[in-house]
Amino acid sequence: MKKLMRDILTNGEFRVNGSLWLEGNGTRFFGPGPVELLQLIEETGSINQAAKKMSMSYKKAWEIVNRLNEIVGSPMVITATGGEKGGGSSLSDEAKELIEWYVSLRERFRRFIEEETLKLH
Repeated sequence: MKKLMRDILTNGEFRVNGSLWLEGNGTRFFGPGPVELLQLIEETGSINQAAKKMSMSYKKAWEIVNRLNEIVGSPMVITATGGEKGGGSSLSDEAKELIEWYVSLRERFRRFIEEETLKLH
């Protein structure tokens, strides 16, 4: 196996790669896209504005938020309707903790990928 790998790897520049998602009940539900959406909701105070910044439809953003809420079992996004400012959205403490944990996990995953890529050379 070592000779085969060495032969393969001398024919180009190779690197280890991968993506990282959380799955629940066999469904991908938390990864780069949903994390970015939640971060933009927190930044803008609006699901609609967050969706626009991602060039995503409002309907798609709501589908992501609803799927997160269903799988996690508690609201990730807290919405307020009406009022002087027309309502808005914010993240629950659970959503903020999940994002923080995921960002940390991504960093560990990035380091793992980097270390494995170095072993190829």
